[in-house]
Amino acid sequence: MLTHQKVCTLWLLILVLDTGGAFKLSFFKRKHEPQEGEVRLFGSKNVSEGRVEVFHEGEWGTVCDDGWDLAEAQVVCRQLNFPGAKSVVIGKNYGEANGPIWLDDMKCEGTEKRLSSCSFLNWGVTDCSHKEDVGVICEPASTDTNMTPADSTYSLDHTFSLSDELGQIFDSGSGCDFLILLRSETGRLEEGSPETTICTHKLVLSKFPLFNASEETTSITVSISQACQPHFTPFIRYIYTRKIDVTFSSVQCLHWMASKFGVKPLMEVTGRLFTKILPEDASFHTQVSLYEYANETGDLVLQENCLQFLAWNYQNLNKSPAWTSLAFEVLQALLSRSDLVVPDEYFVLQTLESWITERGNSTSLESQVDLLSRIRFPMIPAEKLYELQSVSSLYSTHKDMFRENIFKAFEFNILLFSSRLSDPKFNKEDDGYHPRIYTAQPWSTDIDPSRVGQPDPVQIHYPMYMGGRRYGDYRYPPIPMTTVSPHSQTISELFSTPVHNSLIFQDKMAQWEAKVLKSQQGCSRLGLTCDSLPAARLSLQSSTRQRNIFFRNQLLVMCQDKYVSQVQDFKDNVAHTTVNGTHVVSYPCPDARFTYRFVVRPDYN
Repeated sequence: MLTHQKVCTLWLLILVLDTGGAFKLSFFKRKHEPQEGEVRLFGSKNVSEGRVEVFHEGEWGTVCDDGWDLAEAQVVCRQLNFPGAKSVVIGKNYGEANGPIWLDDMKCEGTEKRLSSCSFLNWGVTDCSHKEDVGVICEPASTDTNMTPADSTYSLDHTFSLSDELGQIFDSGSGCDFLILLRSETGRLEEGSPETTICTHKLVLSKFPLFNASEETTSITVSISQACQPHFTPFIRYIYTRKIDVTFSSVQCLHWMASKFGVKPLMEVTGRLFTKILPEDASFHTQVSLYEYANETGDLVLQENCLQFLAWNYQNLNKSPAWTSLAFEVLQALLSRSDLVVPDEYFVLQTLESWITERGNSTSLESQVDLLSRIRFPMIPAEKLYELQSVSSLYSTHKDMFRENIFKAFEFNILLFSSRLSDPKFNKEDDGYHPRIYTAQPWSTDIDPSRVGQPDPVQIHYPMYMGGRRYGDYRYPPIPMTTVSPHSQTISELFSTPVHNSLIFQDKMAQWEAKVLKSQQGCSRLGLTCDSLPAARLSLQSSTRQRNIFFRNQLLVMCQDKYVSQVQDFKDNVAHTTVNGTHVVSYPCPDARFTYRFVVRPDYN
C-alpha cells in the first residue's frame, strides 16, 4: 500500500513527465544575487567575450581602458572561471552602457583572484567616458568533443550564501576554540563592558597571522581603548563574513584594528572613507594628524589621500594654525610633489623660508639644505630671481647653494631649447625643470557659473624687472570677459598666456578659450559628444609654433571657493566633471557649489 508521501512524489513525477519537462521546479532554484566585486562580460553573444562590468553598491558599472593589458584581463577571465585571457578589446561597441564607470587606472599583477583586489583610483573616480569602456576576450572552456560526461566539469558557485552562514557560526559560538580577551589600554579589564571575551575559531583567524591563532595557543589578550571596544566584535565578525557597517564614529577604530591585525581589505576601505572628513578641519590639524597616523599604520592609501589634500590646498595650509608645527617629513614630502597647487614657485620658496624662520634654530642646516634642494628654481619667475639676494632670509646662510641654483635657473630661462640643453648636466627628467600647478595670473582663469552676469575685473599690469630696475609692464587682456550662450548654456572666457614661462617667451603669447558646457547642444556645436554634463573645455586658439613645447593643462574643481576638491587632466582638450550627474571629486563638497579653475601648464621635451 502506497503511503501519502509516496503518492505525492509519484504525482509530482507524472506531472513533470507529462509536460515534457516544461514544468519548472522554481521552488528548488534560488535566484543568483550579484555580490560586491563580482564581474561579468556584457554585450556579446559569445559568453567568453564582452565589455567588462563590475558590481558595486548594488549597481553594475563599467571599467575604463586606461592602462589595461593582459595582466588585468587575466584576472577578469580567471574570476569568471575561464582558463585565461586571449586579448584586451578597446574601442569595440558592445552596446550602450548607461551605468557608472566604477574603475579607472587599474594596476594588476595578474595573480589576483578578483579584479577589485587590484590597485585603482577609487570606486567611481574617473576621467573617462563610456567610449573608453574596456572589453576582454577570454580563453573559452574546453570544447573537446571526445570528452565523455564522466570527464565533464560543472562549476558551481554557492558563495552568495557562504558569508551569512559563517556569520551564523560566529554568532552562535558553536565549536569555538580560540578566545579573545579585551583589556583596556591600561591593562585592566574594562568594567561594565558588554563583552570582554569573544569566542572565535582558529581556522578562520589563521588567515591573519597577527592573531597568533596557532595550534599551541587557545587565547589572546588585546589591549584596546574603551571607545573602540564596542566595535571589536563587529570587526571580528567581518573576518568571518566580509560584511560590516562603518560609520564616521567607528571608522578610525576599525581602521586601527584592521592595521593592527593585518586585515588589509578593511584597512584600505576605511582608509578611503577618511577622505570624507578631510575638508572639514580648516585648522589642518586633522589632516596632518591623519597623515602621521597613516605612516604609523603603514596605510599607503590613506597616506596618499592626506598628502594629496595638503598639496592641492597648500595655500590654505600655509595660512593655518598647523603650519608652524608641520613636521619636517611632511613638508619634505609636499615639496617633492608636482601636484602642489600654488600661485608660483617663488611663493613656495617664501613659505619654506617662513617655516624655517618661525621654527627658529630647531631646523638643522642639513635639513634646510634638503628642503631648499626641492625648490624648483628654474620655475621661479625671472624678475623674482633678481631679487633673491636682497630679499631672501636664507640667502646669506646658504649663499653657494642659492648662487648655483639661480645660475641654473637663468640658463634655463635664456637658453631653453638651444643646443646647450643637450649638455648632460641638463637632465630633462629633473623635476626642477618642470612646473607644478601654478595658478597666478596669467596662467589660470576661473569660471563660476553662479556668478555669471556680474561685472568683469579690470585689466591688470604686471611689472617687469631687469637688474633690479623696473623697465615696463606686461599687459594682459582683461581677466577675461565672460560670455554666455543662453541657448546652449555654454559659458566661455578668453585669456592669454605666454607660450612658456621662461624669459625668452614672455613676448610670445598664446590665446586660450575656456568653456563650461552645460548642455548636449553646446557640446554638439563644438563637434563633441559629452557623456556627462557639465563638461569643461580648454582649447588653444593660436598656434605656438614651438614644436618642443607641449601643455599638461589641468582643471581644478574648487568647492565654495574654499578648497580644491578635485584635479583633472584634459583629454583632447576636454575634462568631464560629473558621472551620472554627480561631480567626480576626491573630497566632498557640502552644497556642490563649484568653481572651475582652468590652469595652463607649459612643459618641454
